Amino acid sequence: MHNNGPVLITGAAGFIGSFLVKKFLRSGYQVIGIDNINSYYDRNLKLKRLKNIKEYSIKNNYSWLFYKNNIEDKNNMRQIFLKTRPEIVVNLAAQAGVRYSIVNPSSYVKSNLLGFSNILELCQTHDVKHLVYASSSSVYGASKEFPFSEEHKVNSPLSFYAATKISNEMMANAYSNIYKLPITGLRFFTAYGPWGRPDMAPMIFADKILKKKPITVFNHGRMSRDFTFISDIIEGTYLCCLRVPTPNDDYEFGNPSILHRILNIGNGNPVNLLYFVELLEESLSIKATKVFEKMQPGDVESTYASTQNLEDWISYRPLVPIKEGVNKFVNWYLDYYQ
Repeated sequence: MHNNGPVLITGAAGFIGSFLVKKFLRSGYQVIGIDNINSYYDRNLKLKRLKNIKEYSIKNNYSWLFYKNNIEDKNNMRQIFLKTRPEIVVNLAAQAGVRYSIVNPSSYVKSNLLGFSNILELCQTHDVKHLVYASSSSVYGASKEFPFSEEHKVNSPLSFYAATKISNEMMANAYSNIYKLPITGLRFFTAYGPWGRPDMAPMIFADKILKKKPITVFNHGRMSRDFTFISDIIEGTYLCCLRVPTPNDDYEFGNPSILHRILNIGNGNPVNLLYFVELLEESLSIKATKVFEKMQPGDVESTYASTQNLEDWISYRPLVPIKEGVNKFVNWYLDYYQ
């Protein structure tokens, strides 16, 4: 069954990471997971995701190996690379969150800059065939050019988190240029769904609506997000991992001879925050009490992905409409938290 070369996934206990691990296992790959299981949000959720993967791999006799480790710890990371010899590396480990980057910038320097430079260096020295890493829609800042396209300039980040993600793209480009390393950067747009992150709107809202507590709606509700269901994010990411950049790609953006590709992974369909709340209310059969507040520092009003380049690259289109996605999320949420 394990006919495919090893895949190493950092951030394996995370929301996107845990789903991607299972996708690769199902597809017959040996998967090595790395995560530091930090306490940025509920560690129990991360441990349950890992338990879920472990049970899943035992039941199906899949090849799964997990290391608890920080990507900024270069010596340990080197040992893991030497032992496991990955052919594909997917770097999803990062300190996430726009708001937290205002109060704790140093954790972003460690994980997103130092950690990422270790990953680049290790991929380069251990003959990795393809590195795929998580960037973010936050790199577009307050751009009013909709939809956001990979060709747009990204030089005015509004948060330190966004700044580290733009830096990752620059670092990857330089490495790819110097070492001819094939690299793909994925700008994820708001991922949501079962096993999602508790620091993001869907979880915060669902929790408060159920407890009959008021929810805070920022920018007086004039917010929209390109909510993208987790299965769509995973399918897009997986297909991008399998498509290795080559010098003769028909690739519009950047320099095709540098083997670095950047792609949006989104739904291409922004949803107003108040409509999102409405769908949650419907699924939960409870009315929310809303408190309207002004915009928060570092936040943006709207995100909207152009997915044309992704479609051209891997013939891929998102499949899950928002209503169906919210229903699936709520069913999981009620099951998990009650």
